[in-house]
Amino acid sequence: MDERRLRIVMIGPFGLSPKGTMRSRALPLAREMSARGHEVTLLMPPWHTPEAAPRVWQEDGVRLEYLSLGPRLPLLGHLATTLRLIRRALASRPDIVHCFKPKAYSGLSGWALWHLSRWKLTRTRLVIDEDDWEGTGGWNEIEPYPRALRALFARQERWGLRHAHAVTVASQTLQSIVWSLGVPPDKVHYLPNGGIPPAGEEAGETGDAVRRMYNLGDDPVILLYTRFFEFDVERVMAVYRLVLQALLSARLLVVGRALFPQDEVRLERLIAEENLEGRVVRAGWVYEEDLPAHLAAADIALYPMDDTLINRTKCPVKLVDLLGNGVPVVADAVGQAVEYVIHGETGLLTAPGDVEAMANAAIQLLRDAALRDRLGRAARRQIRERYAWPILAERLLHLYRALSPK
Repeated sequence: MDERRLRIVMIGPFGLSPKGTMRSRALPLAREMSARGHEVTLLMPPWHTPEAAPRVWQEDGVRLEYLSLGPRLPLLGHLATTLRLIRRALASRPDIVHCFKPKAYSGLSGWALWHLSRWKLTRTRLVIDEDDWEGTGGWNEIEPYPRALRALFARQERWGLRHAHAVTVASQTLQSIVWSLGVPPDKVHYLPNGGIPPAGEEAGETGDAVRRMYNLGDDPVILLYTRFFEFDVERVMAVYRLVLQALLSARLLVVGRALFPQDEVRLERLIAEENLEGRVVRAGWVYEEDLPAHLAAADIALYPMDDTLINRTKCPVKLVDLLGNGVPVVADAVGQAVEYVIHGETGLLTAPGDVEAMANAAIQLLRDAALRDRLGRAARRQIRERYAWPILAERLLHLYRALSPK
């Protein structure tokens, strides 16, 4: 049995927030590696919050470092930041460098590390992680990037996925895309997301406390846990209006902050136009330690996803959070939702974009406590047995050991 203590460096293109890849995917894996006795460092240039750097700290045995961005000069600043990342990454003589997202700084770092490996200047093995599709049809289409950056990111993504010792992907659609780029299937490793730790026995009490905090009383509560970009806000409100026609006391609890502010503006406008200010509760951004209580306050959750390439390729952590905490879910049958939600067993699926079908499924769940309980228990069990971070980390550790120099 291979018991070597590995030195692992994970590189991100940005910090822990506001985008979630490093916080919700890299860090949980890093924690599990550290718990198994391995030396793990996360290196991140906090692109969205540059004032947070420089900073070095520890979380559950993982060393995290925010590196200052380079001088604000075209190209020179980006080059300086990339060189700093590579130097810090190689300083500990790591066995594995895992670059999360082959774009921007992590993409540039991967490019440099691959060439250093090819030139036999380092024995470090390079793993690239892909948890979203970034190029054409992906995030390039909705992020306000300049044209030159869109072209760079698309090129980086395709190059990076083809030039690594291994690739980890968060969804089966991404796995197919990477295969289509000519990457041998045995180099592509499916590694879906886990979620936040499930609530314990006190979840019911904390859920009641959240209900009291928002004056929800005993009303049926529908949870929308989201960052809004996955769907058309008007569609969700149309679903809620249909539910209200059948269940006048139903409340909508919205947890999360929009990635793009205009989506929240649209939601507020729709709430006002429908005179639903007293029926819809906006909790906003909720810290991870408070999430289980908010999830426990709900009777059911909606997980709408428009049928887009972004949604087909992503692996929705928030959906895993809901299922892992036993919340009965009605989800659009798009992408990874079809794997996580087994219709009639761990939740209910509806055709993407079908307002009436989603509303009817929500009404069915709200009226049937036994069904809610059965689906919630099965969902919690499935996540615990198949998608818990310790299980996923073991799969990743097996890959790391197979790659690392003996």
